Order: sequence, then structure tokens, then C-alpha cells
Amino acid sequence: MDTAYSATHRPETFRDETFRGDFSYANSPGNIRHFPFPFHEDHYRYSVNIEPHVPGLPGSAFEHLIDVDEHYLAEMADRAQVLAEDPLRYQALPHMMLAQWDTLELLMEEQARAYPHLFTLERNGDQWRWINRPLGIDDTFTFGDPSTLPREPLDYICRQTQGDIALMDQREGNLWMDAGMITAQADWSLDFDVGMNFHEWHAPVPLAPQMGVFDRALKYLLNLQVGKPVRRLNWTMTINPRLDTSPETYPKWGPDRTTVTPENVGQKVHLRVELQSLWRLPRSNGMLFVIRGYMMRMDEVVTVPKWGRRLPRVLESLPPELAEYKGLSRYRQTTIDWLKRHDDGAPTSPGIFPD
Repeated sequence: MDTAYSATHRPETFRDETFRGDFSYANSPGNIRHFPFPFHEDHYRYSVNIEPHVPGLPGSAFEHLIDVDEHYLAEMADRAQVLAEDPLRYQALPHMMLAQWDTLELLMEEQARAYPHLFTLERNGDQWRWINRPLGIDDTFTFGDPSTLPREPLDYICRQTQGDIALMDQREGNLWMDAGMITAQADWSLDFDVGMNFHEWHAPVPLAPQMGVFDRALKYLLNLQVGKPVRRLNWTMTINPRLDTSPETYPKWGPDRTTVTPENVGQKVHLRVELQSLWRLPRSNGMLFVIRGYMMRMDEVVTVPKWGRRLPRVLESLPPELAEYKGLSRYRQTTIDWLKRHDDGAPTSPGIFPD
């Protein structure tokens, strides 16, 4: 009813929905199959799972390098509301201005290339014109001159891009989170982490530091090359389709974890997945970190039989420390019990995509 798709997942209209209040967010049947289900086997195994970020299966979240879907307008409206309530969700240290322009260029190019019916980028030397049809934006500016934009370059383009954005500066053999717009995070704070290095902001994660996961990941990322972005999937669960689950707003969403019952699992409990991509930036040598979020409630997950079988098996195999870190402990067993009604015990095929 809300969205039409071609075989290549082409959003023509956008859903009128909310991520707060009445929580009217939902996925159309086509968008369910578009979802980046994060588990490629039936048990949980912690890994960095980094792979080249290249165009993938048509119709999937991997088809284009920057994904736009039916939730675009609703997500941009929610972002604007978060920023109005808490402007510190956008921060950029002064030395990151060149990386801001790198990021603006990359996000405009990728969105215009993948969705020419939605976005247009025209360039004549340093005179650029950007058209964003869904948001009704038609701006001309001088690339490299922030006075010709209504906001700083990163602030401007992040308000038009689905997903959270962090910019990292590479120095001293490390990556430093020195800029970003973070309005849909899974319980972490840009205001707290800005200026931290790679190991500092990953310090709260259990098990992985002792396994050397982050040492290996950092070594790999320090050698990332321009034009060869990489990606990985991260996941957690959330109660109600609330984008803004930041520490700053914990009093609003933390108590939701106590409201799960056997009767409301299907509607309330959501699988929350981040398609994380990392890009080396050409002028600044910085690194762009795109955290593109997706949510799907349990009664949508089980409409794909393979996912309905796999998810309870993965949740059962999750180490207790990780379940606690992800905030699942209160409702994990209730969710597993509900999901098991959709697991007939049949084997599942390898990989993340529906059969």
C-alpha cells in the first residue's frame, strides 16, 4: 500500500510512520526481504566479519553502497527532531573540515548514482548543484567553501542520509572519532566518545578485547585504501521500533525492556541490525564510518521461514556476557520461547538470504 518496488528495490513512495509515541513503524513485505539478516549459521560466533563493500544481491540492502529505502522520510524527520532536542548529537572537531567535504562528496555521489530518480548532483568545477527530491532540496554551493551551505558540510549531508555517520582521523597509529552525527545509536554516546581512539570507544564490549578482535580489526582498517570500502554487520535487539536509544534518553526507553510478555513478543521485540561500512577518504586520509540501521519486529522476521528457524537457535547459543551487554537478559528467554513456535527443526541453508 505504501511502497512500490521494481526488481532492484527502487523506492517510489515512502511510509508515513513514527519511531516514538504510537510507534507506527513497520516494514512492507518487499522491505522484509530487503532486510540485512545478520546470522549466516544457526549458532552465534563472535567475529569481525569484515568483507569488501561492493554492490550485492539486487533487492537486498547490499544492492547499493548507500541504501535508501521506504523509511527515508520518516528517518530524516526523526533525526531532525532528535537534533532539535539535543544539538550535541552532531559534533565536529575543527581539524575535520576537509574530511567533512570528502564525506559530502561521497554521500552525494553514491546516492545520485544509485537513485537518480531521487537525487541529482551537477558539477561545474567547484560550483555544485544538489537536488534531493524527497526532501524538496535544490541547493547550489561552492565545494570547499562552507559559507555557501546552510550548515557545515557534514551536518548538511547527514540530515539527508539514512544511518548514523562517524568520521575518524588517522594519526599515531590509531583511529580517532573526531566528528559525527549520531541520532539512532544502540546505547552509545557521541558526546562521550568524540575525541576517543579506536580501543577506547570499544572498551565496554565484552569478550572481544581478550580475543584480540579489536587489535586485528584496527590493524586491518589502518591499511584501508581509497576506493575499496569494507563492511560488516552488527546487531542487537530493541523493544519498540525506537531509533533513538542513546544513553542520554535511557529514561525514555530503558523501562521498555520490562514490558515484554509472551503475548506481545511478536509486536514489541525488534531485531536491530547495523550495516556498517568504512571508507577511506581521498583528500583528508580520514575514514568514514556509516552505521546504517534497520529494524524488524519478530512477527515480521518469522514471515521468512529460514530466519524464523535460525533466530531462536542463535539466541540460545549467545554467551551470557554478550546477552547482558546487548541488554537482552530480561526478555531473551521469553523471545526464544515465542520464536520456537516457528522453528520446526528443519535444517537451514547457509548464508543470510531467504531461500
